[in-house]
Amino acid sequence: AARNLRTSESSGGCECAKMRKVVLITGASSGIGLALCKRLLAEDDELHLCLACRNRNKAEAVRASLLASHPTAEVTIVQVDISNLQSVFRASKELKQRFQRLDCIYLNAGIMPNPQLNIKALFFGLFSRKVIHMFSTAEGLLTQGDKITADGLQEVFETNVFGHFILIRELEPLLCHSDSPSQLIWTSSRNARKSNFSLEDFQHSKGKEPYSSSKYATDLLSVALNRNFNQQGLYSNVVCPGTALTNLTYGILPPFIWTLLMPAILLLRFFANAFTLTPYNGTEALVWLFHQKPESLNPLIKYLSATTGFGRNYIMTQKMDLDEDTAEKFYQKLLELEKHIRVTIQKTDNQVGHSGSCL
Repeated sequence: AARNLRTSESSGGCECAKMRKVVLITGASSGIGLALCKRLLAEDDELHLCLACRNRNKAEAVRASLLASHPTAEVTIVQVDISNLQSVFRASKELKQRFQRLDCIYLNAGIMPNPQLNIKALFFGLFSRKVIHMFSTAEGLLTQGDKITADGLQEVFETNVFGHFILIRELEPLLCHSDSPSQLIWTSSRNARKSNFSLEDFQHSKGKEPYSSSKYATDLLSVALNRNFNQQGLYSNVVCPGTALTNLTYGILPPFIWTLLMPAILLLRFFANAFTLTPYNGTEALVWLFHQKPESLNPLIKYLSATTGFGRNYIMTQKMDLDEDTAEKFYQKLLELEKHIRVTIQKTDNQVGHSGSCL
């Protein structure tokens, strides 16, 4: 199912009169998002990067650091909490006032709250034929806690899927230009499992693996977005950065444990290419996709960052385990939920406005 792609260098030629490409990155202040900012600017410091971050102070520090390294770049900030729909609506309005178009959105912000490692499954997996697969995908190893947000939604679903969906819906006028295509690039995972997702419980309120479910939902949504928006010049793809040591993985095991495990992991990397280990390596597929013609990419393929045992980065492709009919049904359910949310917010706004006028 998987095949290798050689990483191509971005072409140096550019038209001087060309406007700067505008790239929006959610979750840009740390981990994969931060490494992605650095790599994109290292390849093209004429980009306009817009950092979409929850913590403004962290974002300001990242911006200063990026501009110090790339003084000719343009780096701006929009404050947004993807797990809060009012914040998403507010940020979208701000972006529409600032920009006429967006060339690319990296939908990268995500959470894996309170991950619990299944020690029993890990022990038995070590002595099975599926040991490499287990370490590559973390299948059956991780469960997470989840909670309800202020919007009344499951937190993992809202942060990893629905908040981004609303962001795209709000920014459609900046993304849909048939003359030159725009890209959506989702940070998905090898951990996206069909068995952890159900259309009847797409928020995964009844299960124990909301992260896996949310990443499978991301894959479905990407396929549906292509079906509904390709003709308007908007294309969507999904990537997996592999196992990179970020705040997400440090939530599973503390840093000192990863340090102790490192010799074994480096050995394992000769057999399992998913151990990219550094955020820089993890961005390989994300950067590669940015340089491709979006219309030439296969919407049913997941692009995987991979690293050899000797530390060379490359890209693999993997056909996603999904069908377009389910993707479309899920998309329709998201549209219904969006409609419901908008009505609720409208009612709330009206009540606030009414009580304000009575004072």
